[in-house]
Amino acid sequence: MIILPTINPIALQLGPLKIHWYGLMYLFGFAAAWGLALYRARSMQTYPVNRQWSAAQISDLVFYVALGVIMGGRVGYMLFYDFSTLMAEPIALVKIWQGGMSFHGGFLGVLVGLWCFSRHVNKPFLSVTDFVAPLVPIGLAAGRLGNFINGELLGRVTNMPWGMVFPLGGPSPRHPSQLYELGLEGLLLFIVLWLYSAKPRPMSRVSSLFLLCYGSARFFVEFFRTPDQQLGFIAFNWLTMGQLLSLPMIFLGIYLLQRGRTQEK
Repeated sequence: MIILPTINPIALQLGPLKIHWYGLMYLFGFAAAWGLALYRARSMQTYPVNRQWSAAQISDLVFYVALGVIMGGRVGYMLFYDFSTLMAEPIALVKIWQGGMSFHGGFLGVLVGLWCFSRHVNKPFLSVTDFVAPLVPIGLAAGRLGNFINGELLGRVTNMPWGMVFPLGGPSPRHPSQLYELGLEGLLLFIVLWLYSAKPRPMSRVSSLFLLCYGSARFFVEFFRTPDQQLGFIAFNWLTMGQLLSLPMIFLGIYLLQRGRTQEK
């Protein structure tokens, strides 16, 4: 059993200005994705013209993605996890400083942003998502580290020797589910996608691998994560909202993979 000390969620305070660790994790995720995108673009100079990338396009891409993450993440959280508050207090939607972001909402927001971007630069939508997919896991890993520092999104109670007692989680040791997600949805998924996309692949193949792997990893880790208090279990007394939202990703990943194989025959 590991007893964790209380970590101040504020990394730096300059007068009234408070810089939170979680916000720094977002900045790191966007900066890392930007750098990786520039590196990835240099390796794609032999691709068809409409699948090559310039530095200016990548700068625009990061803007569209950041906007989709923030807006979609907040809207998704309120719709999927705190709908009653949204109905009672619609202004809560813009109170981002109070916390509450949803990956699946951010994912949908990013898809909308990428669709708009693909129209703007005249690139096939799936070629854009193929380019972006390997860049996402580093940001996911950073976000889960932020959750761990904040001591939020706690795991379920466990008697495993690596169980952790969180300051806000009571006296019982819990699964460090944030670190499970950091490892699976972040680092491992990054390695798989980066290595797989290092060679030219048929369009949609990288995107389908991201959907399938992320959805499966998230579905699995949810068994070790405490269901959201305001929702509990959603279906069959064991499925959580995170699992239900991950199922469409798994099915869509399988569909794109099978469609791609059919078109190649």
